[in-house]
Amino acid sequence: MITTAQQAADALIGNAQVNEGRLVLDLDGYKIEVQSNSQELLEQLGRYFAHTLGAGQPDCRIIAIEGPAPDLGLPFVDWKREAGKSGRKDAFYDLADGRLILKVRTGMVFLQSRDHLIASGPSLANDNQIINYINAQYMNKLQQDGALICHASGLVRGGACLGMAGFSGGGKSTLMLKMLEEQGLSYLTNDRLFLKDGRAIGIPKLPRINPGTILNNETLRPILSDERAAELQALPIEELWHLEEKYDVFVEDVYGEEKITPSAKLGAFLILNWQREGTKPLSIDLVDLSARPELLHKAIMKSPGPFYQYADGSFFADTTDLDPVPYLEALQDVPIYEASGTIDFDAAARFCLKELPW
Repeated sequence: MITTAQQAADALIGNAQVNEGRLVLDLDGYKIEVQSNSQELLEQLGRYFAHTLGAGQPDCRIIAIEGPAPDLGLPFVDWKREAGKSGRKDAFYDLADGRLILKVRTGMVFLQSRDHLIASGPSLANDNQIINYINAQYMNKLQQDGALICHASGLVRGGACLGMAGFSGGGKSTLMLKMLEEQGLSYLTNDRLFLKDGRAIGIPKLPRINPGTILNNETLRPILSDERAAELQALPIEELWHLEEKYDVFVEDVYGEEKITPSAKLGAFLILNWQREGTKPLSIDLVDLSARPELLHKAIMKSPGPFYQYADGSFFADTTDLDPVPYLEALQDVPIYEASGTIDFDAAARFCLKELPW
C-alpha cells in the first residue's frame, strides 16, 4: 500500500528513463523546471510556454512521464464539484506527506508534495493537463504569498487591467478575445486572475475556447479547418453553444508579439451576468459587491482546488468554505460593473473600451 510521497513517486516513475533535456519557465522570477522521458512532450510544452522560457536554478522541478495510465490500486475519493457542475472530474488520495490526484476521464495521475511533483500517464495525448499542472505550481506560489484566486479573465491597457468575471459559459473569453484585437491592449489571463496589493496577476495559460467563439470571430477562424468550420456551422445554435470542443489560442501568433502582460494594476472589474435568451437590452452599471454577495460568490471567487498545498504542507479540502472578506477588501477601491440583459458582445466591447475607467 502506498502511504508516502516517495513511494508514490517511485510507483509513478517506474522504469521510465527521464531524459537529460529540460525545460525551464521563468514566471515573474519564479522558475519551474520540467523533465520528462518524452522529448516530444518537452517540445510541445516548449511551444506552448514559449513566451516564458528562461534558464537558471529552478524553484521547483516537475517530472512528466509519458506512458499508460497508472493503476496504483488506491481508493481514490471524488473531489466535490463546484455548484452548477456535474459529472466526475477529479479524485484524490491523501498520503502522509502529499496528495495524489486522479483525472477520472483520462487516467492521468499527479503527485503533489513538497519534495516530489510528478505527472504520469498518457501525457502526450493530454498535454493540456500537464500544462494545468505546471500552472498549478505557480498558482500555489501566488496563493502562499497571499494572492487571491478569481475565476476571471484580464486585459491590460496603459498599464491597467480590466478583470472580467462571469458565470460558467457566460462568454468572458469571447468578449476578451474580441477586445484584444484593439491596438494597445494585451492579454493577461483567460480563466484564473490573482489579486494582490492592488495588482492583477495572470498565469501562462492561453485562452482555451469552444468552436462558437471561433466561428463568430474572423481573426480566430483560421484555427478551424474549412471542413470543420462547415460542419460546425450546420449545427443548431443550441447544440453549438453547449459543444465541448476546446482549442488553444496562441495569442502572439494570432495577435502579434508583445501581446502578453504578466501583471498590471487592477483598474476595473466587469461581471457578466447577462442572458443569451434575455428580453431586455444590454445594460452595464456600477454595483456594490457588499450588497450583491451572489456576484462575488458565484462569479468572482474561485476554489483553489485539489492541487493547492499550503506553505505548511497541508492541503486544501473540498469542504473548506471560501471567505469573502479578503475579496471585498481587495476590491473595495476598484469600480465593479455588472453587465445584465441580453448578451451583446459588440456593445459590451464598445462600452469597455470607451466608458470604463481603466
